[in-house]
Amino acid sequence: QLQLVESGGGLVQPGGSLRLSCAASGLPLDTYTIGWFRQAPGKEREGVSCILSRGGTTLYADSVKGRFTISRDNPKNTVYLQMNSLKPEDTAVYYCAARARNTFTIATAFTTNQYTSWGQGTQVTVSS
Repeated sequence: QLQLVESGGGLVQPGGSLRLSCAASGLPLDTYTIGWFRQAPGKEREGVSCILSRGGTTLYADSVKGRFTISRDNPKNTVYLQMNSLKPEDTAVYYCAARARNTFTIATAFTTNQYTSWGQGTQVTVSS
């Protein structure tokens, strides 16, 4: 069974950077599409970015385009989310999640119930 563990969250000032990691165990990560989601207090969980299992195609929410970069290191069984130019509105708990590669469609790229494995989340706080 695939297990995911996020790390790298913390407190950062506006304009700063963080790199989140999503480490997988149990199964090879390269057979899954991996998504990053976030949930702020009182708000629904929203998709931030995802990376497909084949070819490395990436997708981003409009709110983070040009600031966040998703990547994967298959030998390390890890996916990263590099977050630059952070804003207070990026404050949230960030989760990584996995879905089988044959279930992916553009229309459901950020549909939470299409992802079958989730990490426990890591807190990101952007504040001066």
